[in-house]
Amino acid sequence: MTLPLSLYVHLPWCVRKCPYCDFNSHTAGAAVDKQRYVAALIDDLGREAARAGDRVVETVFLGGGTPSLFSSGEIGNLLDAAARCLNLSEGAEITMEANPGTLERDRLAGYRAAGINRLSLGAQSFNNGSLERLGRIHGADEIENALHDAMEAGFDSINVDLMYALPGQSPGMAMEDLERAIEFSPQHISWYQLTLEPNTVFHAEPPVGLPDEEIIAAIEEQGYELLAAAGFRRYETSAFATAGHRCRHNLNYWQFGDYLAAGAGAHGKLTDDSGFVRRYRKPAHPLSYMKAIESGLLDDCMQRLSPPDIAFEYMLNALRLTDGFSRTGFCECTGLPWSSVATGVARAVSLGLLSTGAHRTGGGGTFRPTERGRRFLNDLQGLFLPAATKPEGKPAGRNGAQAARRAAVEANRCD
Repeated sequence: MTLPLSLYVHLPWCVRKCPYCDFNSHTAGAAVDKQRYVAALIDDLGREAARAGDRVVETVFLGGGTPSLFSSGEIGNLLDAAARCLNLSEGAEITMEANPGTLERDRLAGYRAAGINRLSLGAQSFNNGSLERLGRIHGADEIENALHDAMEAGFDSINVDLMYALPGQSPGMAMEDLERAIEFSPQHISWYQLTLEPNTVFHAEPPVGLPDEEIIAAIEEQGYELLAAAGFRRYETSAFATAGHRCRHNLNYWQFGDYLAAGAGAHGKLTDDSGFVRRYRKPAHPLSYMKAIESGLLDDCMQRLSPPDIAFEYMLNALRLTDGFSRTGFCECTGLPWSSVATGVARAVSLGLLSTGAHRTGGGGTFRPTERGRRFLNDLQGLFLPAATKPEGKPAGRNGAQAARRAAVEANRCD
């Protein structure tokens, strides 16, 4: 089975590092040489093209950091290079993340003209007090201006990122954030809980006033009802879309597709004709990455995954999806026998974490997380860990997903 193929491009700089962020991002300054970095990315895309061969790239995602720190001309050069190097699908979904505090109306039109057809706006909240506590560089007015300008620039596929369980946030405040986002009729909303990730400022010094589990549960219950009433279907732990606007790029991750990686700290995954799955990553620091590209001595830290790791990583992602997975799909995507996960699946069903159903094509059973399984996602994912140690459960979906994801990264870390 040939898996779908995507491309992830990492643009690593931000105006300021947010205290909750654990992504590979670096504070931008006067010394940042964006032209040099774009040149390195273009060379890197040539390397990735050799890996891709004639496979069709279905989606491209420009993430960060803050990609909107780069000009529309620089973004255009990147996308032109991708089109030259790769077999890019004519209908490819091309997403760019953007910060409302770095967007200008002219730039938005330029990004659209350069080929970006899906914009992901990092709003996080419409409450200025919450934004200040989160360390964001923008205010609510800038979010609204960015949304207006994006629509005027011709974007008809817009995602709004929002957080909940913020310091001092009540259920009413969280609903106000969702309501204000919905007023702009975006096609997609990513709504996820603030978590205190290791190696972040918030982890070292937790903010005062974080809601307790009872308040978080109330926020989630009210939020899911509000989003459903507005026409947003929850298709993943923290992703909600109107009809026809699921994020194809992220779905490829969650459905265990393959993806190329360009940029500092970017991770890739490829499955060869023999069914072997390999992961690789680029040097994390932008300067180290550029020097490695320019010297021709780039070490991608390629690693072949073991069958237990493959099974776990498939389940790690598939269990985030509200539609779940099928027995046939697991076997086709991983090349592994169903016995690799059968015990864990049976245990999850017996615990009420998974429900079963008939596959629409008759090709085996389907399994999807129950409401209990979504609430205790960490416990559910932990049933498939290849190691004996299982993560402790938390009744907050994104917490569990992140904890299990971190376990997978540690298990497959390159030296």
